Amino acid sequence: MASVRYVAIGDSFTEGVGDELPDGRVRGWADLVAQGWAQSSGEAVQYANFAIRGKLVWPIVEQQLEPALALRPTHLSFNGGGNDMLRPRTSVSRILDAFTHVLRRCDEEGVRLIVLSGANPSAQLPLSRVIQRRGDLLSAAVSNKLADRDDVVRAFNWPDRELSRPPYWSEDRLHMNARGHHRVAARVLTALGQEPDPAWWSLPELPAALTRGAAYYREHVGPWVRRRLTGTSSGDGRAPKHPDWFEVRPSAF
Repeated sequence: MASVRYVAIGDSFTEGVGDELPDGRVRGWADLVAQGWAQSSGEAVQYANFAIRGKLVWPIVEQQLEPALALRPTHLSFNGGGNDMLRPRTSVSRILDAFTHVLRRCDEEGVRLIVLSGANPSAQLPLSRVIQRRGDLLSAAVSNKLADRDDVVRAFNWPDRELSRPPYWSEDRLHMNARGHHRVAARVLTALGQEPDPAWWSLPELPAALTRGAAYYREHVGPWVRRRLTGTSSGDGRAPKHPDWFEVRPSAF
């Protein structure tokens, strides 16, 4: 088996929503990290991804963490809380408790943890000030929690002002596009001591997202509100895309 066994858990950010391939599959930064890791190291990487869109932070932990650890990975990446921050009421301390639990379980299993914060979409969203404030609080809380843990790999995307710009985001303004996912992957690989493709830092801009005004609210905000009112999620009924090891070889993509 490959010396690096990398598993990812999380929500749409880690699943890769916004980075859709021509055949309809989503790719995303975690897939790109596995690819870039194999390329940089010259060795195959075993990769699995349990992330499912729409998940709140504690369901991520309760449903994905133990199956991920059961694969006996060397590295596990975790991000969560983005969907919690969009709710009318949320507790930053409760989100932080989830990070603490993941850190403890990784310590117990001897797995190196990779912690990410999501990129900051707040400037282009309704309730932007609320989301900005909550994101700032969560980012600071997680950073403080890990202040004395040099062994934890950090890839904090929230403070990346370049990544918060519209050219990195998809039409719904909530999920990054392929350009954004490549930049996040470059940040993660750099934090791991690997060399990403230099082009990943700033791919050419994609065509501008054109949905604005009433059309934006009808196509993107309205469905989100309906899911909140009906207690449903965009991830209901979805299975993880890579729940078992998938070998990524250099030049495999």
